[in-house]
Amino acid sequence: MASTGSETILRRQLRDLSRNGVPGVSAGLVADNIYEWEVMLIGPEDTLYEGGFFKARLSFPTEYPLLPPKMSFETPMWHPNVYPDGNVCISILHPPGEDKFGYEDAGERWLPVHSVESILLSVLAMLSAPNSDSPANIEAARELRDDYPAFKKRVRRLARQSAEAM
Repeated sequence: MASTGSETILRRQLRDLSRNGVPGVSAGLVADNIYEWEVMLIGPEDTLYEGGFFKARLSFPTEYPLLPPKMSFETPMWHPNVYPDGNVCISILHPPGEDKFGYEDAGERWLPVHSVESILLSVLAMLSAPNSDSPANIEAARELRDDYPAFKKRVRRLARQSAEAM
C-alpha cells in the first residue's frame, strides 16, 4: 500500500528527530500509528519546570502539513498556555489564516513550513516563558500574575512528582 504525502513527511520528520534530536525531547509512535506520537519533554534548565518529565501526545491530521497537529500533555501540567485538560495553546498550533478574534497575525499561526521540531522547540520556549496575556488556563495565568510564589510552588511540585513517576 502506498503511503500518503502526510505519512511520508511524518516518517521523515520522525527519522530526522531521532537522528538530530531536540535537546530534552524524545518521541516515538503510539502503536505504530504515524499520526499519533508520544513525546517526552524534560523541563528546560533554569525554568520552574526544570527536572520534570512531561509526557505529551501529538495527534496529526491526515491533512498534515497543511493543518497543524494537536498537542496534549498527559502528565499533569500547570501553565497559562495549557488548558486544564492538557491541550497546548500556542500560536503555531492554531489553524492557518486570520484569527477571527484579532489576537494573532496569520504569520504567527500554523504554516506548512513548520515541522515537529519547530513545534517541540516552541513548546520548550513556552515552558521557559509562560504567556499570561491570552491564557488557556485562566487560573494558572491569574496565579502567575497575582501570586507568583504559589505558582512557583505548584509547578515545582508537579515537576518533582513527574520525575518521581518515572
